Amino acid sequence: MNNPGKESKIYTFYYQPIKIISAGNNYIPVWAGKNNKPDVKGFIGDDSGENISEKNKYYSELTGLYWVWKNTNSDVIGSCHYRRYFTAAKEPFIHQMKRMLYFPVGLYRKRFGLIYTNNIQHWKPKILSTGDAEKILEDFDIILPTRRKLRQTLKKHYNKHHNPSDLVLLRKIIAAYFPEYLNSYDSILDNDQLFANNMFITRRNTFDSLMEWIFFILFKFEEKTDLEHYKGYQERIFGFLAERLITLWVVHNQLRYKELPLIYFK
Repeated sequence: MNNPGKESKIYTFYYQPIKIISAGNNYIPVWAGKNNKPDVKGFIGDDSGENISEKNKYYSELTGLYWVWKNTNSDVIGSCHYRRYFTAAKEPFIHQMKRMLYFPVGLYRKRFGLIYTNNIQHWKPKILSTGDAEKILEDFDIILPTRRKLRQTLKKHYNKHHNPSDLVLLRKIIAAYFPEYLNSYDSILDNDQLFANNMFITRRNTFDSLMEWIFFILFKFEEKTDLEHYKGYQERIFGFLAERLITLWVVHNQLRYKELPLIYFK
């Protein structure tokens, strides 16, 4: 079992062992869904210690998050993706102008808070350092991606792109085990803003509380669902649900959050 130690670590989740964007020693590449495949140099697998690596087909990067939760002890924990990284750098004016051009095709809201780029050399040094993250967390409980602003409510958006019965079952589980969250659940589904991508940086105690709550709900959902009904893109069901649950948890518990844009390497 790998145990990086009592400092700040940001775990970068890869779906397969492709070329690593090295963002510093405190960024740890994790192969989410390794599931006993041969080791690859430079990657930690999510299949050691206590793990759910075999569930990656349905849980996506969450199998990596589960591994981090159960097998590491860093004081500050971060979650990012192999091509999405937090940054505190200001978005260049040219990027702001380009985003204005997205209005006619309806992509302005979708691209808000995302810096799309192919220029790894220029933007890699602007990836948020763990030192900068620690400074932000002196005043905030959690760092999150800039909220994605949808063109419709979260409920309508989910029902349009996924199985509407998912949200019904999710509500039943919350009503049964966390009824104090129901009003907040209904409220966020009637809103149009989402903390997407299952990305965040926070302290260990907040991370542990969030993981315990989310995985309790997701495992209950799995118990009551025939996953064979989910095919293709929809197989990532628990990743989609977790985005809504993180948004709910942050809002309901009134966490002090800092929103940061994401560098999105194409």
